[in-house]
Amino acid sequence: MSKLKRKDYEEALKPMQRELIELARWVKHTGARVVVLFEGRDSAGKGGAVNAISRHLNPRQCHIVALGTPTEREAGQWYFQRYVTHLPAAGEIVLFDRSWYNRAGVEHVMGFATPAQVDAFLKVTPVFEKLLVDDGVLLLKYWLCCDQDKQEERFAERAEDPLKGWKLSPIDITAREQYEDYTRAREAMLRATHTEHAPWTLVDFNNQRIGRLTLIQDLLQRVPDTRVQDIPVELPPLIRKPSEETFGILKPLPDYEP
Repeated sequence: MSKLKRKDYEEALKPMQRELIELARWVKHTGARVVVLFEGRDSAGKGGAVNAISRHLNPRQCHIVALGTPTEREAGQWYFQRYVTHLPAAGEIVLFDRSWYNRAGVEHVMGFATPAQVDAFLKVTPVFEKLLVDDGVLLLKYWLCCDQDKQEERFAERAEDPLKGWKLSPIDITAREQYEDYTRAREAMLRATHTEHAPWTLVDFNNQRIGRLTLIQDLLQRVPDTRVQDIPVELPPLIRKPSEETFGILKPLPDYEP
């Protein structure tokens, strides 16, 4: 796959992000509820895709959900319960950086869920998702594809870069030896949950920049016509000279000196 320079990537992304703003305006205007799931192997590029979509959207409207390990209480709940609390209200968009499909992926491969729990999940998930769709939720499910050589390259980058080290976990180290197990788990998941009402879309993320553009383009094409008349907010001139800020009780920190 050809390399895409950052400048070319940003130029291609900019009009899509303007369309995403139009989409968000349409969601707010119509009261739509949008849920987008991002799944894939560790280091596939889920976080980068989520950030590319949400970068210029209002965080009060577009919510990112990236849940950690379940608490003891959550582990004793109905499996979907902690995800349901994050579903959107009218006029909102929710981006799940990993979702309820953890059970079919990492929990399955790493043995955090029993075979019976995984089987039950695969049987009930299409029913759960049909309830969402039938209630009007626009549900989009993306799986980000990544070859193992690319995964290794990204793991090495994380190990060497102190700014990215937090992304590398003991689970990632173990997962390196279970690449094919994750493939089999993914295929079982797709076989059970790729439905007419909630289909999966696979996106090649071996080149993450091209992958993001491909995914966002597809997302925009799947949403209904989102053109809503924008009413611009006028910014009249001040009626007097701008004031300087004054301080009484406390003063600001001294300026940073390089």
